Amino acid sequence: MLDMYEDHIRRKKTASLSEFTTEYQDFRYHASSVTPDIKLAINVIKPLGPAPMLVKLHGWHMSMPEPQKRVTPADNMDHYLVVQVDMRGRAFSEGEADCNGYELMDIYDAIQFVRKEYAHYLSDPELIYLEGGSGGGGNVLAMLGKFPDTFAAASSFYPMSDYAKWYVQDEVGEFRDEMDVWIGCPPEVDSERYEARSGIHLVNNLHTPLYLAHGDGDIRVPVDHARAYVRQAQAYGKSQLIQYEELPGVGGRGHQDGITAEQLAGIQEASDANRRNHAVPVTIPQQGTLQIGGYLYTKPFQIVLDSMDHVAQVEYSLPNNTYQLRARNPYPYTLSTFDGRVITGICSVITNSQ
Repeated sequence: MLDMYEDHIRRKKTASLSEFTTEYQDFRYHASSVTPDIKLAINVIKPLGPAPMLVKLHGWHMSMPEPQKRVTPADNMDHYLVVQVDMRGRAFSEGEADCNGYELMDIYDAIQFVRKEYAHYLSDPELIYLEGGSGGGGNVLAMLGKFPDTFAAASSFYPMSDYAKWYVQDEVGEFRDEMDVWIGCPPEVDSERYEARSGIHLVNNLHTPLYLAHGDGDIRVPVDHARAYVRQAQAYGKSQLIQYEELPGVGGRGHQDGITAEQLAGIQEASDANRRNHAVPVTIPQQGTLQIGGYLYTKPFQIVLDSMDHVAQVEYSLPNNTYQLRARNPYPYTLSTFDGRVITGICSVITNSQ
């Protein structure tokens, strides 16, 4: 199950494939809500009967698995409707990768597409789970911050939680070159755009039960990322939402180097149990404060800043229908509420005393 999250060299761009549907797996394209002129690809592995949705994310240098015309059921097909997302700029999707920018909207758009097109396969359209490892694990942490009430439970394996830190830690430059392009500059030039993409800076938004596993010998994504995320979650009073498992003796150039069969089975079971034990959709509190890394999507309201590279915070009250946005600079924003209101405004500037 976890081999698909090892980070190998990304496959070359594949010429546009034709959609297909088979009894057990479909290959489909869906539209982007933020970049309407591109096509985005997904694999949909269908269950034998109605089941929750499980969204799986690929690694940094990778794409979703090769589309298959399945003539026999996949393993655990009675458990989930599995959606394998190919984010923008990868092998099967158009567009340009942007490291937790609009590519995370591709995941959200895929979910909306599947909810509509595969409704008869879903036991509950609100019961959605998320899983990813390596680059996909970093995507998971950011998704939980940008979409805090979308997922009932999530699993993140050996993730990067802080892209500025990861930029510095990249000993051989195998990730920095892409961050320079996908994010737009090194972190010393503009740290805010790295914050907007990093799960550790959005951990205050965590409302989803999270299973997190990381090997203590990981070289390419050091275990410091998981440890720091857990510490930050504790500082925000979120520790009850995280089950963290550090794997002694595991990790090297490969995330799973040295892993035993027992350890592998253990993290797979713990990830499954996290989903089984959380079969109720998440809701955000009626009032509170949330961070915004470029954009924030909740069920009651959505906020989009003028740039995905900007960071802000919103103090909201659903009973009072009030929203106060603050940021380091007077960033424009658009706020949309569940009842159809659309509000535009400018963030108040945070002073040193705030």
